[in-house]
Amino acid sequence: MRSIGVRHDLENFKKRLKALEALMAANDSLILTEAQVQALERAKAQREAEGEIETAHPGYWGSQDTYYVGTIKGIGRIYQQTFVDTYSKVAIVKLYTAKSALMAADLLNDRVVPFFEEQEVPLLRVLTDRSTEYCGALQHHEYQLYLALEDIDHTKTKARSPQTNGICERIHRTIQEEFYQVAFRKKVYTALEDLQADLDEWLLEYNRERPHSGKYCDGRTPLQTFRETKHLASQKMLERQFEAKEREDQTTSSPATTVVE
Repeated sequence: MRSIGVRHDLENFKKRLKALEALMAANDSLILTEAQVQALERAKAQREAEGEIETAHPGYWGSQDTYYVGTIKGIGRIYQQTFVDTYSKVAIVKLYTAKSALMAADLLNDRVVPFFEEQEVPLLRVLTDRSTEYCGALQHHEYQLYLALEDIDHTKTKARSPQTNGICERIHRTIQEEFYQVAFRKKVYTALEDLQADLDEWLLEYNRERPHSGKYCDGRTPLQTFRETKHLASQKMLERQFEAKEREDQTTSSPATTVVE
């Protein structure tokens, strides 16, 4: 039996699940057993928890993380809140002198959500780690409250997992090597606003001028990818509205049960 599985590249459970997902994508009418459905759902949840992203269009999934930049005399500790659209790889960042839930929410409120509104694309969900700036009781946690207010779903990476928020880690490494290491050698910063202004200028070039090697970028810049594929978000929104209307029609058209005495 194992030799047959090896021959068809299906020798382990993970590969069999991947083959089943591919079969489902090719055949919408495929009927699964309850065990298969549960296995697929568990595998999807595991990938999401470990930072493996399945994204369908701009705004489908954002990734947010905190990066410690360093300490500058006269300014103090500097933290960077980072957001990346996982489909287009558009990066949005803002600097703070504290690490808290309020700062994490401020990035979304001040820069991220306005950007998506300007592009007329909804932000559906965000992936973060389990740090205190992202996780806490809804009643008194600014970040959780803001997500609830904006109706944004929240997924957290798996606890105690060596795999973390890899998408943000990559942009952190790029910014550290290409911006901070260069900027701190060339200039002495005495105000956070000056560092933010220079970082914004670098990000403008990163998002608008540099082709990205991301899966969906296909040699385009992040912003070009976002703008040229945001129609996919509109299509998905219409599909969801149509499916919701169908379900509503089916519910209202169901004949009432008549009791005959």
